[in-house]
Amino acid sequence: MKKILFVDDEPNILEGLERMLFPLQREWRIAFAGSGQEALDIMKEQAFDVIVSDMRMPGMDGAALLTEVKERYPDTVRFVLSGQSDRETTFRSVGLAHQFIAKPCNPKALKANVDSAFALRELLGNENLKRMISQADTLPALPKTYTALIDELQSEDASVSTVGEIVESDIGMTAKILQLVNSAFFGFGQDVASATQAVSLLGLDTVKALVLMVGVFSQADSKKVSEMLSLNALWRHSMTVGQYSQKISRAEKAGKDLIGDAYTAGVLHDAGQLLLAVNFIDDYRRVLDFASVSSVPLVDAEREVLGCTHAEVGAYLLGIWGLPDSIIQAVAFHHCPNLCPAVSFGPLTAVHAAEIFAHDAHGPDGDCSTPQIDLEYVDSLGLADRVDAWRDACLPCGQEGGCDQ
Repeated sequence: MKKILFVDDEPNILEGLERMLFPLQREWRIAFAGSGQEALDIMKEQAFDVIVSDMRMPGMDGAALLTEVKERYPDTVRFVLSGQSDRETTFRSVGLAHQFIAKPCNPKALKANVDSAFALRELLGNENLKRMISQADTLPALPKTYTALIDELQSEDASVSTVGEIVESDIGMTAKILQLVNSAFFGFGQDVASATQAVSLLGLDTVKALVLMVGVFSQADSKKVSEMLSLNALWRHSMTVGQYSQKISRAEKAGKDLIGDAYTAGVLHDAGQLLLAVNFIDDYRRVLDFASVSSVPLVDAEREVLGCTHAEVGAYLLGIWGLPDSIIQAVAFHHCPNLCPAVSFGPLTAVHAAEIFAHDAHGPDGDCSTPQIDLEYVDSLGLADRVDAWRDACLPCGQEGGCDQ
């Protein structure tokens, strides 16, 4: 049973929440606090899976409370439940809250957000990993991409389209901008899976403030990880899988939204590998050494050393960040699509096949085995006869596996 703490300085708000959430008492153990300090006192006595805090409170406001929670209780997922806040308060909370929920709160929507955030938690057997993911504010950006973004934002003729293209070409930037634009804090009220669309919705002024003032993006310290993992190779592979996923979706005559979701899912499918390599350097070096010495697939080495894989790590982060379910599923199950309950063509199908074709085209980027398409899964969708068409859409004649006759 999940334990959730709601914090608001207005007694009538808390009373309303208690009445509204009463039907969920069988699934959640719910507590209420009337101030930030009271919330911290309660959390000293018992652990909570989720804290849901208002932003504007006298004394200790929501941002200050969540700062304390992040430091003292890193396992707790942090939600903001608030009406319109001023620009400064909004920006202060960006690096502190995993998700933002607007008042008045819809209990079904709140439950869906919480369920989505915890859908993959049980797959992570490593408690240190859970703690690290809950603390992650950003995924680091490739240094050259970060520099290009700063240069464009500071240019007198900066354009939304150029900024969008730069953001869309980076794993970390894509994930973070989608977390922000899919939150209720900016009030768009729709699922957005395209980084370019996200930039357009936010506008250049807001993006510039988020990047230059708030620092929502960070640069990867490539020197720290370059000895064991090439960030450039990871970036190249992720962009290729994104592009191939898009081509496969077009080959299936998918709608515009699905094509966009497939591209984004492809770009983000190895986000967990980036998170692990940057935050768990020694452990991830052991993973790579184990894969090399034992000649086993990378995901098997990860499961042996860490108790879970980069797919589950990346999906869990994107889940608590509130990204669309179709993208989370594609990231979580791209190595084992048969475990996903989805029963029709979607981003997962496209990403699973695209990764295989990317390995065919460029090699496995350090993995010790050649992955294969799960034909049983593809056949269960009634698409086994489409695999050659997908391969030809991705791999030009002359590349390995392309134009098979």
